[in-house]
Amino acid sequence: MPTYMDNMISPLPMRLYDNVIDVKKLRVQSLLIRNAGHLPGRIQQRADASFGYWAFVYVGAGRGYYQAGSGARQSVEAGSMFCLYPGEVFQYGPEEGGFWDEYYFTLEGERVREWLSSWYEQPESVKFAGTDESFFSKIELIFGLLESAVPANLDRAALALESLLFDMSLRFREPDTSSRSIFVHRLLDDLAGTVYGKPNGGEIAARHHISVPTLRRIVHEYTGYPLGEFVHRLKVAEAKKLLLNTDKTVMEIAGLLGYSDMFYFSRLFKKFTDAAPTTYRSRMG
Repeated sequence: MPTYMDNMISPLPMRLYDNVIDVKKLRVQSLLIRNAGHLPGRIQQRADASFGYWAFVYVGAGRGYYQAGSGARQSVEAGSMFCLYPGEVFQYGPEEGGFWDEYYFTLEGERVREWLSSWYEQPESVKFAGTDESFFSKIELIFGLLESAVPANLDRAALALESLLFDMSLRFREPDTSSRSIFVHRLLDDLAGTVYGKPNGGEIAARHHISVPTLRRIVHEYTGYPLGEFVHRLKVAEAKKLLLNTDKTVMEIAGLLGYSDMFYFSRLFKKFTDAAPTTYRSRMG
């Protein structure tokens, strides 16, 4: 999909899709994807926003807030989903000074009403589905179908999106809001903020008033990975975004992420994704 820059929304390139296909050419008339997008590193907040169509928003990283009408202000954590819809005003966005990575799909059609009546209840509430890697892969598949601009692929994209949202709904649960969970989320967010460069475990531990061994233990308990591997995985996840959203070379991306040896970076990337960086870009781009 085309990429755009707007520093008021995000300092990173955004991918946006607008449907220009004649609706009469589509076979799936009950569900139409009008717009879609990926806003990595979003910093913009929205106040008193209103919308003409239904939109489903999934936050893959970061945190913020969401409020529908006069309802309570709700927390949005990585792995959360919320709705925007006609007839209501919304306040939402990352916390002041923070960010989130946003994926959204704007929809119309009778299928949305069926979802609301059967398996997507209380659309004014934030849902929590988690950050399963399969979600991101399916979203990229949908983006690829939309980008083709072939009517049959737009139908496939709508059906794939319905399947994805249904799969997410099966995992809806309440996020853990205990004080320890909040502490761990902040710690992991701090680690995520070090992807551009070489993280210093001692400095990170000191900022959170813990020892380096405690930092290593917490990361392993909550992610299943040793500290070093977890950081490499964060960097590879960021590399995926840069490969898809920018024209930077593999060497440039490796340098941005703190790897002085491009070949070492490429081996790590292939280890965690089963594809070399250039192969991943050609396959997913």
